[in-house]
Amino acid sequence: MAVTLQQIAEKAGVSRGTVDRALNNRGRIRPEVAEKIRQIAEEMGYRPNRAGKALALTNRSFRIGVILQETETPFMKEILQGIAKAREEVEHLGGEVILKEVRGINTKAVVEAMESLLADNVQAIAINPAQNQRTSDMIQTYMTQHEIPIVTFNTDIEDSGRLCYVGQDAYQCGRAAAGLMGEILGGKGMVATVSGYETNPSLNKRCEGFRDEILARYSGMQVRSTRYAYNSNAIAENITREMLELHPKLAGIFITTGVEAGVCAALEKEGRLGKVKLIITDITPGAEKWFESGDISFAILQNAQEQGYRPVMMLFEYLFDGKKPEQEFYYTDLTIVTRYNLPLATEK
Repeated sequence: MAVTLQQIAEKAGVSRGTVDRALNNRGRIRPEVAEKIRQIAEEMGYRPNRAGKALALTNRSFRIGVILQETETPFMKEILQGIAKAREEVEHLGGEVILKEVRGINTKAVVEAMESLLADNVQAIAINPAQNQRTSDMIQTYMTQHEIPIVTFNTDIEDSGRLCYVGQDAYQCGRAAAGLMGEILGGKGMVATVSGYETNPSLNKRCEGFRDEILARYSGMQVRSTRYAYNSNAIAENITREMLELHPKLAGIFITTGVEAGVCAALEKEGRLGKVKLIITDITPGAEKWFESGDISFAILQNAQEQGYRPVMMLFEYLFDGKKPEQEFYYTDLTIVTRYNLPLATEK
């Protein structure tokens, strides 16, 4: 037999209305009382009636905010597809998803977006943050003072107090790239990394994992300092040519963001395309030709649409059912792609 709100109220020693407010995150209630009620409900095996709750949601405000940076990039456009799918499901059940798109990495724009969402009375926020103290402090403030749960996705700030993170294990991605690079170079040679923004924590972890694994496992290899292209193929082309001038024996490049077109253009002009081994993360439009020619050896995918879809649905379940994330990190699968399984990858 299903557990009722009245049964929970009797066990908790409160009114049925107090139980309803605690389990549905509405109205004023002391945090310690709400936590006690939720614990009792969980122990008793309470499961909410979703059909009834969906009907109730149509009569009150129910909003989830999403802030997405770097929306001009192909990868983030895939994440937007996942967000759109989640938005459709949430709105079907009477909720609302408010999306704030930010070009590039722009802390000022992110702060303004968070303030705007607060003014719009959102009950939860999903965000891909940059690595800076201001954003970290705002997440902490929204979680504690405004009681707005926040889930980070694609990028993370671990000490911000957010509920959880959804996305790639970026450090493991870097280690995987290092292992692949070490094997194709026979454990010898000079390698470098080309990344996006210094303030992108996930990209930094990819570079860190790559460097650490090379240094730990391949004594015959050297890793040059990371160069940043700021998601610009033109900048990527220039810095690649500079690296080739400084390091004529450069044997491999790990590209942590979608600027392989710029890197390949530089290598082609210098007569090094195909000679310098390339490993990329994700596949931008047009990159297939470099796989087919063998100029790009591997890509490490991270399931962009899942990173857009899952955070919104997790927050929906948190607000709708009172279901908290069961773990701190929800990592998406790392999928290694070569020219031999490229058609499968591009269909996703």
